[in-house]
Parts: sequence; C-alpha cells; structure tokens
Amino acid sequence: MPTHTRVLIIDDDERLNALLTEYLGRFGFAVRAATHPTPGLRALKADPPDLVILDVMLPDMDGLAVCRKIRETSRVPIIMLTARGDVPDRIVGLELGADDYLAKPFEPRELVARMQAVLRRGGNGVDHATDVLRAGQLELDFATRSAQLNGRSLSLTTAEFELLGFLVRNRGRVLSRERIIEGTHGINWEAFDRSIDVLISRLRQKLGDDAKQPAFIRTVRGVGYSFVGGENTRG
Repeated sequence: MPTHTRVLIIDDDERLNALLTEYLGRFGFAVRAATHPTPGLRALKADPPDLVILDVMLPDMDGLAVCRKIRETSRVPIIMLTARGDVPDRIVGLELGADDYLAKPFEPRELVARMQAVLRRGGNGVDHATDVLRAGQLELDFATRSAQLNGRSLSLTTAEFELLGFLVRNRGRVLSRERIIEGTHGINWEAFDRSIDVLISRLRQKLGDDAKQPAFIRTVRGVGYSFVGGENTRG
C-alpha cells in the first residue's frame, strides 16, 4: 500500500478520531478528521482524499445523507461505520454508493484491512487485470477502473466496478451468490446476500437495464445472476 494515502474521517467521536489518526499513521495513511458533516464536506471539496471513513450517526445530517451528497460529485471510496447489527443502515448505505461498512465497536486492524481492500479495488494497489474488456457497447478499463456504455461514462463505485467486471468476465455463466462472493473476495459481503442484490440493482439502474427484459444482467430465479450482454473482447 502506498504511503501517504489521504484519508478523511467524518465522525463526531473526537476520541475515536484521535486514536484512528495515530493508529492509521503507522500504516502510512495521512488522516484528517472532522466531527461535523459541514466541515467534513468542505474538507473533501478543498482537498479530495483517497478514501472516506464515514459514521452513520452524525449531528444535524446523518452519514447516509452525507454519503448521498458525496456521491453527487465524487466516486471516492467510502467505508461507513454503523451500529452493530444495524442491517437497514448497511443496505441503505450500499444503495447510496458506499463501498464497504464496518460495525462499531471494531478492531482498528480490521479497519486497516478493509481500507486496503477498498483501495486495491479502486486501483491504488496491484491489480492483475490491466486490460480493457468490451461487451458490445460496454467497455471496462481495468487500469483506470472506469466504465463506458455507448461512449458515455458510467459513474461506478469501486464495489460496483468490481462486481460488474466479474460478471462480464464470466459472460453467459450462471453465477450463484456464493460464487459471486468467492469471485469478488475484495468486497466485504459478510455472507450478506441482500448486499449482492442491492449492488445488482444499482448496476442495472446505471446501465439502464430492465430486470424483466434484461440486456445486460439476467436474474436466474433461485440461483443467482448471469451477464448476457454483447460478446466479450479485449483491448
């Protein structure tokens, strides 16, 4: 992991922010912390970080609303901190574009592992897939982690890109949720099948795909999903 990766923490727990700033610094992360959404969003705009750690419970504006505002202008990876076992917040966070989530209380080393995984998916680490993959009018560039459809750029989060790339590489195969979890090991699914469905729904929306008459992602009832788009070619 490169040193001096910039991290922005938005959490109203000053003690936790201080602990994480010191701890993450040992792993080469340069950390800024904000205890309120407004200065946090201001800091993100003034000096865009490489990753955001965002608490759900914030004063005046909750973390879900902050996540929504970030996604209006940025694809920066977001890890959300949620109350333990609070599944609805996790679902909504994924729907809004969060890349991962971690329940409080947590071990700082686990957070570092999650951060490193998200950054690798975002292209800040070594990735063996550095080619361009095309499926009809859909183009995925694994070097820049970017996607285009009919020449139009798709604004995908790192988790969305990772999942779409896996589906395209396995075009025509019916993939169970278990196989998707195995094949996208960088994503923290926590055996939470609903999160797969959420990401699939988001991908369909961004691809302009109709679940009933799919041009890209077909649901195989009781089994999983299959990518049915144009024939795969490499650039």
